[in-house]
Amino acid sequence: MKNLLISIFTILTGALLAQTGHVLQGAGAVNFSMGGAGTALPLDVNGALQWNPASITAFDKNEIALSVAYFTAAPEVYAKVTQPDGQGGTFDVKGTTKDEMGASPLPTLGAVFTKADSKFAFGVSAFGISGFGVDYPATTNLPTPDNPDFNPNNANPLLFPQNFGGFGHLNSEYQLMQVGLTGAFEIIDGLSIGLAPTFNYSSLLIEPVPIATPSQKGYPIGEKTSALGIGAQAGVFLKTNLGFNFGISYKTAQYFQDLEIPGKYIDGSEAPKTKFNLDYPAILSVGAAFTQDKFDIALDYRMLNYENTDGFKQTGWVIGEGGIPTGAVAGFGWKNVSVVAAGVQLKMIDKLPIRLGYTYSSNPITEDNVFFSAAAPAVIKHAVQVGLSYMVTKNLGIHAAYHRGFGDEVSGQLMNPLLITAADPLGKVPGSLITSKMHTDVALIGVSFGFGR
Repeated sequence: MKNLLISIFTILTGALLAQTGHVLQGAGAVNFSMGGAGTALPLDVNGALQWNPASITAFDKNEIALSVAYFTAAPEVYAKVTQPDGQGGTFDVKGTTKDEMGASPLPTLGAVFTKADSKFAFGVSAFGISGFGVDYPATTNLPTPDNPDFNPNNANPLLFPQNFGGFGHLNSEYQLMQVGLTGAFEIIDGLSIGLAPTFNYSSLLIEPVPIATPSQKGYPIGEKTSALGIGAQAGVFLKTNLGFNFGISYKTAQYFQDLEIPGKYIDGSEAPKTKFNLDYPAILSVGAAFTQDKFDIALDYRMLNYENTDGFKQTGWVIGEGGIPTGAVAGFGWKNVSVVAAGVQLKMIDKLPIRLGYTYSSNPITEDNVFFSAAAPAVIKHAVQVGLSYMVTKNLGIHAAYHRGFGDEVSGQLMNPLLITAADPLGKVPGSLITSKMHTDVALIGVSFGFGR
């Protein structure tokens, strides 16, 4: 059982790292309340800078927008391991553990500089585009001689202490900040192009470390580390006199330095640094919109290219010399994700536009890799949003939004590298089960200020 649970803990902590790849559905309070649809409808500078750099030519004055999102996720993990009872039968060790992490603030700051009669527009942005974590407490209901009341129906084996074959307290915190410098030009009336180099900073704290090869002391407890990354985004925006808008943009993968994760073993001794490359996926966005005096409608489609992103395209176990698994996770094997975002803005009330949004996202996790992402599946299949703005003056606006994301319940088998065979390269554990589910809540507040006209 100990070897089995050690392999389980390796996978689950690896799943936390996979969680960081999940892309936020919007940028700022206004864009979030439209379900993230904004490739062809630049309602505010943050949404325009995030989804289509060419669309900033739609602004006829300088504008600055700031939003803060308070993001909470509620993942929980259920695990079951079937064990022999010593009398020719079996019993199940099983339990459900809920996350104890609180809200994570994610800032969004954007600015566009232009003039009413200019064909040029410039922008700068600083976005928190990803920020997730998990805090699972260790299981304290243990099968020890001094615990005669041990209840196998209330003992999550994944969170047993390391000396019991689990991984104890599981904690992960990740943030990804992105700075963009955007330039756009209206080449003919209504048709614009834009380009933005992007600069990234990511920080990661993870304990234990899933991608390290374990020693006799177990897996190291990671310390905080960081990495820098770079990429680019290009876009085209078409605005017609009939109220129809169209847009397309492509953001390259964000290429990061290797994360070098320092750490210590549970006995306090130093562990070697663990290197891992975790990039951010390329994103293709296509959008259409229709705008009138009383309402605006926007529809976007996005494709997130996980299958060609380092850290996600690899999958399974690291295989060492002689074909022997090392016990470290090679990657997470996520599939590409399709996103549909739709939003409507109602402008019937003077100075008080109201917005409704909906977002659909496909599942990057398959039956064969669900276990590798079990602790934090990062799957929000359906999400609804609502928001409004109050225009205090012509140039000053206050914005608020709320998002609720509904995730899939994902189940699969546990896996053990000791059970790998030619017919079963993942080492699935017969009769085992692991189930994860989650939902998300995001509350956003923002302010925008226009000047120069």
